[in-house]
Amino acid sequence: MQATPSSFRLAYVPGVTPTKWVRVWAERLPDVPLELVSVAAGDGTETLVSGAADAGLVRLPVDRALLSAIPLYTETTVVVFPKDHWLAAAEEVAPADLAEEVVLHPLDDTLGWESVPGLPAFERPATTADAIELVAAGIGVLAVPQSLARLHHRRDLTYRTLAEVPQSQIALSWREDRTTDLVEEFIGIVRGRTVNSSRGRGAQPAENPAAPAKQQQKPRPKQQQKPKRPASAGGRARGGAGASGGSGGARRGKPRGR
Repeated sequence: MQATPSSFRLAYVPGVTPTKWVRVWAERLPDVPLELVSVAAGDGTETLVSGAADAGLVRLPVDRALLSAIPLYTETTVVVFPKDHWLAAAEEVAPADLAEEVVLHPLDDTLGWESVPGLPAFERPATTADAIELVAAGIGVLAVPQSLARLHHRRDLTYRTLAEVPQSQIALSWREDRTTDLVEEFIGIVRGRTVNSSRGRGAQPAENPAAPAKQQQKPRPKQQQKPKRPASAGGRARGGAGASGGSGGARRGKPRGR
């Protein structure tokens, strides 16, 4: 009998919120704790390949030679700027609107630009968090997935949707050679499979074909009604209502002497 693993380790990158899937996991596999492993934006692949996590919610692309991946959703790209910036008057921003703006490009960028719009900064910030601090200082603006804009929310900053630019895509990824029952279970959860349709160990076992089947009760045959006897020539029926008297019944005779 295979021993139950002590836990399932799920890596996730900044901006990803795995709460709903963790909740479903706890309901289906209460005997296997799910351990969340927070990793930096660019460390998802390394974490999975090294075995530090069983699966991960990461941003594409990943190394497909080593990892399997199921795309889950695409994130909206936004541009972050101070609340008093002139861009705050727009409902949506286009790349051309940033032509005269310094657009920060952190080293942990998640958008994979071919050409960053706007003017380049003197130096690239090391992280998105560092870039947010520079935006707050009025150094420039920053294009990021909306989830990261929310993660680094500040009262003095706001953002607008940035149209016609690269977008980040979140995927569930794991090592190809480590597709365990628990990995299959988590795949089923993120894909919305029910318990019975899941391929992992949370699936309900099928009925044992060798077990005796429950004896089904045969439906009772309908009771056939006896055919009514034809009425006598005088219009009387033997027994029943016709023999009990009434307007159509025969008169009773005198009782026989004893």
